[in-house]
Amino acid sequence: MFMQQSKWIILIIIIACQLIVVLDSSIMVTALPQIGRSLHMTATSLTWVQNAYILPFGGFLLLGARAGDLMGRRRMLSVGIGLFSLASMLAGLAPTAEFLLVSRAFQGFAAALATPAALALLSASFVEAKERAKAIAMYSAVAGGGGSVGLLLGGFFTDFISWRVGMFINVPIGIALLYLVQRFIQQTGTRTGRFDLWGAIVSVIGMTALVYGFVQAADRGWGEPETWISLAAGIVLLVAFVFIESRAAEPIVPLRLFANRQRSGAYLGRFLLVCGTFSLFFFIPQYLQNVLAFSSLEAGLAFLPFTVAQFGMMYLIPGLVQRYGNRKVLIAGLLLCIMGTLWLSRIVSVQAQFFPQMFILLAIIGIGAGMAIQPLTVLGLSDVDPQDNGAASGLINVAHHSGSSLGLAVLITVFEAAIGSDQSSKMQFAHAVSDSVLGSVVFATLALVAAWFCFVPSRQPARKQTLTDS
Repeated sequence: MFMQQSKWIILIIIIACQLIVVLDSSIMVTALPQIGRSLHMTATSLTWVQNAYILPFGGFLLLGARAGDLMGRRRMLSVGIGLFSLASMLAGLAPTAEFLLVSRAFQGFAAALATPAALALLSASFVEAKERAKAIAMYSAVAGGGGSVGLLLGGFFTDFISWRVGMFINVPIGIALLYLVQRFIQQTGTRTGRFDLWGAIVSVIGMTALVYGFVQAADRGWGEPETWISLAAGIVLLVAFVFIESRAAEPIVPLRLFANRQRSGAYLGRFLLVCGTFSLFFFIPQYLQNVLAFSSLEAGLAFLPFTVAQFGMMYLIPGLVQRYGNRKVLIAGLLLCIMGTLWLSRIVSVQAQFFPQMFILLAIIGIGAGMAIQPLTVLGLSDVDPQDNGAASGLINVAHHSGSSLGLAVLITVFEAAIGSDQSSKMQFAHAVSDSVLGSVVFATLALVAAWFCFVPSRQPARKQTLTDS
């Protein structure tokens, strides 16, 4: 009985750790207008408040996963939580925009150390199929819906205290988690090996260059040399990353993980889905505040339908998967996301009313995302050899957070192209948000295509075919 209780305490610790790192990808969104005024940041530079956190988070996840394999997952979880708490305090104290962005990057690096260790500990703690499915459902609900909770908390702190509280609150939570980790999680084994530091550095710089290129395109135009040089450098570096991984003795991304079509499809599908859904968290709150005159808190509360729907699916997904299989549930969820987001793009305007249409559509999108995230998590971990658990867990999170940063970078160019020079016009702002949301539909549709072609039954051994439909 004690062992059973201990496992669920471990799950609570893992979920709490995942929640604070996911919250911090969105907790600043509803505070962006206030941050811009207090630290003298332009609209385009404010995107780096998000990307300064997300890029190192996604880029160093694989190195964090490797560090957990070599140095012990409990140790890396503790180190990550400790550094995350310190970085959060520094971000809350930031006197300048530059200091804030560096602190946010430090936060992202710390989160990259903690997150893969947490997911690998979940996989190791819940081995029995039904328990594991329930645990992954809860984890997936937090991973997918935690961003909207961040919007709500960020709005509350911004309206009633200060945006800085959204950073300070991580400190006592981090201290409590450090105690619980030491109390309830046993130290995992270590093994000898080498860090693929070059691979990690090249991947981070490559992804940052790619995102920077898109942001420069939004800010200065596609014709500027800086835009094309940055985009070309990003592509070259990411190709170099694949070459490095193919030659490394102990790569952070074992390329054999992509030999399984289901896993490859899960990584690609998650990347594309998050490209679309995360961008909603950036554009819709800005629309609600700048066009419909919502307060920061009201803009955060507006995402409750999404949050409640996605968390609610946590209880239904295991039964749906057991009855229909991961692939059918995934495709149904993606279809709901596409339909809800497409309809949302059509009603965004100066005359729009939040209730009931936007309310209902955000709930539909939340249901769809909730149906899609858990199957993508399960399929991303399917048939993974024990020595690759950390790398596979890291890749799931890399796909998630790389999608967040690249999707936002791409769609900010759509927004800037649509809004033109008259950025004070509410009508133009609404039109630009509508176009950006339509871009989210494109990403969700591409995720559906990836799911359709990568998860169709293939001529594989019977055991792997069963995993496809289970």
